[in-house]
Amino acid sequence: MGLLKSIRGDIQAAKDRDPAATSSFEVIFAYPGFHARQLHRIAHGLHRRGLRLPGRLVSHLSRGLTGIEIHPGAEIGDGLFVDHGMGVVIGETSVIGDDCHLYQGVTLGGSSTKRVKRHPTLGNGVIVGAGAKIIGAVNIGDGAKIGAGSVVVTNVPAHATVVGVPGHIVAYADANDETVLKLPDPEWDIIQRLQSRIDELEQRIARLESRDKTAPSPAEDE
Repeated sequence: MGLLKSIRGDIQAAKDRDPAATSSFEVIFAYPGFHARQLHRIAHGLHRRGLRLPGRLVSHLSRGLTGIEIHPGAEIGDGLFVDHGMGVVIGETSVIGDDCHLYQGVTLGGSSTKRVKRHPTLGNGVIVGAGAKIIGAVNIGDGAKIGAGSVVVTNVPAHATVVGVPGHIVAYADANDETVLKLPDPEWDIIQRLQSRIDELEQRIARLESRDKTAPSPAEDE
């Protein structure tokens, strides 16, 4: 895909995924995620040519302007939409496929100090919710969804939905007809049972307190 066509794809991605985007000009001038993506194109180009320091300086400038930190070495596909974006961190060996969607506070972080592949690989169409952390050289399959605030340290299959700390799969989506198969969630079941028990105990306490208030005092019996 040519550069201009790819940039137009970034603009269209913002318009398609954000109802607040009313025009291409609004995306171009007022969307920090779009700005960070375009500055990363420059930084990545310098990085690939061996100009590491200039690439880092461009990425540092981008971080100051947008609040989004993308290492020049990260590989990003077409149609990335960084929604809001403040606090997003994308590490050096991260690979992001086409048409991905990252919300604010997302971290694609490393788990090693060695100069190896140590950051996540996201397939096409992956959605990562606000504040989610994906750590290490894990693979996130096409169309997967990572819930807000989740911490993912293992591979995630395609079209799975992951939530929690640590992240666990709670559903699979059928890519053909968009149906969702929900899986058992033992932790949520336990929480629900505890909440039900608490509600029951609160009701019993309320009935006992009400009975005490209506019972005659010893003075009244005399």
